[in-house]
Amino acid sequence: MASTPHPQGLHCNRTFDMYACWPDGTPGTVASVSCPYYLPWFQKVKNGQVSRLCGLDGHWVTINGTQPWRNSSQCEDEEEMEMMEEEVGTKDLLLSFRALYTVGYSVSLMALLSSLLILTMCRKLRCTRNYIHANLFFSFVLRGVSVIVKDVLMEKRWGMQIIEVTDWELLISNKAAIGCRTAQVIMQYCILANHYWFVVEAVYLYKLLIGAVFSEKNNYTLYLYLGWGTPVLFVVPWMTLKYLKENKECWALNDNMAYWWIIRIPILLASVINLVIFMRILKMILSKLRANQKGFADYKLRLAKATLTLIPLFGIHEVVFIFATDEQTSGIFRYIKVFFNLFFSSFQVRKSQGHLDRTGSPCGDPASVGSLGPPFTRACPD
Repeated sequence: MASTPHPQGLHCNRTFDMYACWPDGTPGTVASVSCPYYLPWFQKVKNGQVSRLCGLDGHWVTINGTQPWRNSSQCEDEEEMEMMEEEVGTKDLLLSFRALYTVGYSVSLMALLSSLLILTMCRKLRCTRNYIHANLFFSFVLRGVSVIVKDVLMEKRWGMQIIEVTDWELLISNKAAIGCRTAQVIMQYCILANHYWFVVEAVYLYKLLIGAVFSEKNNYTLYLYLGWGTPVLFVVPWMTLKYLKENKECWALNDNMAYWWIIRIPILLASVINLVIFMRILKMILSKLRANQKGFADYKLRLAKATLTLIPLFGIHEVVFIFATDEQTSGIFRYIKVFFNLFFSSFQVRKSQGHLDRTGSPCGDPASVGSLGPPFTRACPD
């Protein structure tokens, strides 16, 4: 088109309208070209044509003065159009889900930041258990911020208006994708860190209840490595493979699910570890309550309270769909799974509270089971 000379006199200029390439048009006539070859159903409509009207004023006829008018009925496939309509409905549902977890993370951030402020400002709350709580809260903060930032960057990238050919070039360029890819990597790290601080909570409480003799200071350093260091072991290989093998768009699509398992396996592992520890702790609590049944007439209520407290503390709610992977779920069940996962992960807020045990220490009553009495009550190590 660029090398062909322009005709003399009034005419509609050759153009690409983001659908098809149009030659120069004669005023008052209809210009027709073959259906675009890039259509997924091109083989079904390869003999069809799309047409545009060249106005008497030498300009292509438009709708509302901006959008080009064209008749592309011969290039459409009924089955494909039905599928596209279904995709529109799915998109609306997913947008509702995004609004849900955006509200959830926003509410959680306010509560978590308030909790962190309380834990860091109050001297009486400074002990290893509350330090671990603070790290868990901070992992939630990072997770929420990273998800919101990732959404904003992806919306900025994919929500841009395509007007000129240069817009397409910018959209598909690797340079433009660096921001959202970086946000994707940070988000995956924060999610993994969040899961492994759940593991730290579980391990710490379990060692506390079995009366293990250990150095609080040395173990806190190990907890930091476990919570913040373990995710690096998985995020770095995943990021490397995505860069070398699937360096597309914002790294949000998983063409090869084997790469995605690098992120999924440590999450499943953390959930299984927490479930095992959760069951062992409940067994210990139950045996303790039965041994002191006379002293604890309401032991069933106490057991239920301890259970309900440990479930969000250890992230046990995520075990509900642990074996229902994305490949194995479809239809309404997949939407139910997505809804509950997004709801619990975004609204996951724990209260920062200092309980006074029988020694008067604000760091006693670990995970609200201190009311069971010794050995479940422990004072601050400091």
